[in-house]
Amino acid sequence: MNHRLRFSHFALFIFFLLHFPTFFSKSQALTHGGGRKNKAPTNNSSKSVSALLVFGDSTVDPGNNNFIPTIFRSNFPPYGRDFPFHIPTGRFSNGRLSTDFIASYYGVKDYVPPYLDPVLSIEDLMTGVSFASAGSGFDPLTPKVGNVVSIAAQVEYFKEYKQRLESVLGKQRTINHIKNTVFFISAGTNDFVITYLNLPLRRKTFTLSAYQQFIIQQISQFFQALWAEGARRFAMPGLAPIGCLPVVITLYSSNAFLDRGCIDRYSAVARDFNVLLQAELLSLQTRLSQKSPTFIAYINAYDRVIDIIRDGGKSGFEKVDVGCCGSGFLEMSLLCNYKSPVCPDAGKYLFFDAIHPTEKTYYNLFQAGIPAFDYITKDLR
Repeated sequence: MNHRLRFSHFALFIFFLLHFPTFFSKSQALTHGGGRKNKAPTNNSSKSVSALLVFGDSTVDPGNNNFIPTIFRSNFPPYGRDFPFHIPTGRFSNGRLSTDFIASYYGVKDYVPPYLDPVLSIEDLMTGVSFASAGSGFDPLTPKVGNVVSIAAQVEYFKEYKQRLESVLGKQRTINHIKNTVFFISAGTNDFVITYLNLPLRRKTFTLSAYQQFIIQQISQFFQALWAEGARRFAMPGLAPIGCLPVVITLYSSNAFLDRGCIDRYSAVARDFNVLLQAELLSLQTRLSQKSPTFIAYINAYDRVIDIIRDGGKSGFEKVDVGCCGSGFLEMSLLCNYKSPVCPDAGKYLFFDAIHPTEKTYYNLFQAGIPAFDYITKDLR
């Protein structure tokens, strides 16, 4: 298959999205709320976890993009329709993200706010924030597509965050606070789906395998940058099966209406990358622990999504190949808006829009990570 030819369709789709009228960008959204349906179990043995800090892309962005000039936003209905008080916070889902459940599990807070929210209190900062930005990735080119916050900039925001804590806690207390903070990282899909398979520059420079190694190198440098700032507890999920995203099925299936099964040649990109990622995370833990005790855990998100697709009915998932919003084939971000028809029960869907999971799916992914969350905090029990 000619990847360049096939993925030109996706490039056109992204182009259309970037040039879609941006009147939704003025939508107002709150970033906090109360009340829960899916209640995360609490790890009562990990009361010493100081905070949860989050880095990455739209899978963990609770609304940072609301505060920057980009159209990669979701702070308008129907996003957030099942969030407390039906508030569209900027989360790319009908409700909460995995990170909200993780924060509840550690007992630090119920909802992780965006760091760029100007009204955050010192308590909000101390218990955890997200630096993530929808549309971002580890490749420096990826965030430029949507003018979003790069991974490198997220690290700089973290350094600023530390300074804000030091002004209140002092240097030593801040060091101890960061040491007992959990760092959650979720990104990488945009690097492959958008940057490598659609932008000619990277394909001219790298083979697919070389690009995978390039992203691994970027991840390694990112982890080491956080480690140098005092981070010692990390959890990171691998890539989900790219070929199972509704938008990918729609654009690249031989018959998107009759054949909506996962496209394995694209999911294989994620599988191969995840093998490299697991090895690198293990290597990082070994090397960094020689200097100071470090805990790094990999979360197998790929298999959890595949399990849902294969046995979705057992878990209550009735629709696994289309999104809840609009036709479910293509809509995301501004294309999924208050005029879009939506399914009556998002809990029966794997995806809310054509790319992003529903709250129920995020809860399932959180559950898949519980062993990892326990492992990286085991010395705090």
